[in-house]
Amino acid sequence: MHKTFVSWVNYMRFSHTSITVKDMDESLRFYTEILGLQPGGRRTIPENRAEIAFVIDPESGARIELTFWQDKKELSEGDLLDHIGFEVKDVRATVERLRGHGVRVLKEPFTLKGSDHPIAFVSDPNGVWIELVERA
Repeated sequence: MHKTFVSWVNYMRFSHTSITVKDMDESLRFYTEILGLQPGGRRTIPENRAEIAFVIDPESGARIELTFWQDKKELSEGDLLDHIGFEVKDVRATVERLRGHGVRVLKEPFTLKGSDHPIAFVSDPNGVWIELVERA
């Protein structure tokens, strides 16, 4: 098990955790003004009918992606964790390696409009979505 993990270190780096928010402005104020995280960009994703914003811990560099889904009117407990993100060198090769280990692929590699970085989504054994983002 340890050997498998060590080999993955060459391919994957933890990137961010995404949570679903009810109100983007209120959430940004909370994370920046109250918790002291720094803003790290905000944009809409029209094809998902969503808006995302990143907040960054200035000490560790850890990032939280705040995700507002325009069509989601009510959130239940458990709906708030949206996904965990990992940066990878080659998203397609990583998806194939994970598939070879029996990992369920939720969304095959694709690129969002306005982005140069292919992404894909896989599931952990508990159903938590894991985003793979290709970075140079």
